[in-house]
Amino acid sequence: MNQPVIEINNLNFTYERTKVLENINLTVEPGSFLGLVGPNGSGKTTLLKCLLGLLKPQQGEIKLFGQQIHKFKNWHEIGFVSQKANSFNTGFPASVFEVVSSGLTSKLGLFKLMSKNDRQKVLEAIEAVGLKEFTRRNIGELSGGQQQRTFIARAIVSEPKLLILDEPTVGVDAKTVQNFYEMLMKLNRQLGITLILVTHDVGTITDKVTHVACINKHLHFHGNSQEFESLKEDEMSEFYGHSLHVLTHSH
Repeated sequence: MNQPVIEINNLNFTYERTKVLENINLTVEPGSFLGLVGPNGSGKTTLLKCLLGLLKPQQGEIKLFGQQIHKFKNWHEIGFVSQKANSFNTGFPASVFEVVSSGLTSKLGLFKLMSKNDRQKVLEAIEAVGLKEFTRRNIGELSGGQQQRTFIARAIVSEPKLLILDEPTVGVDAKTVQNFYEMLMKLNRQLGITLILVTHDVGTITDKVTHVACINKHLHFHGNSQEFESLKEDEMSEFYGHSLHVLTHSH
């Protein structure tokens, strides 16, 4: 049996005197597509920073691929995509191919030239996110959604086992969002990449993800998407701290 991609046990994190995360216990299995939801200020970003080794929790443990996080060295196995499309410098003079190629730096080093195999990996990553015809296009000429796809290709070109996305559809028009989620499903189900998607778009993701975790300081819910959809509205409102109406969308 494969070991979990992530194991979080009794995690607590405090900023100054404010407890942001309390007694978080969460396991993410290989091949999962986890939607991480919760209101603003619920601790989602703090949890991501702990997973990426950017913050050290005061209590508890994190294991990545079976290793204690402080011993974990294979960071190329984890890809991360933030809300870049919202703030990207559209004047940046680089093609989609060049941006995606930069995702191999951690493996190749700064000054090593790409091999034919490396170039093929870049082209495959670009095709995987549906941007084949934009390979030589300047990234500044792309839409916000296309830019985010480029950053995802950059994150997957090193063939990570885990891809974490922090609100990737912020700044992306509604028409593009559905196709964007379909692309993530493809990465998960066809390429076998374990995904963690942080989002406020609760209703839209429930038929895309395999599991949902709801965080608001505590982990209020963790289960499969069917169990999440069966929750009553008053239960969801209790998690969020305010009235919430969940609209689910079928294919």
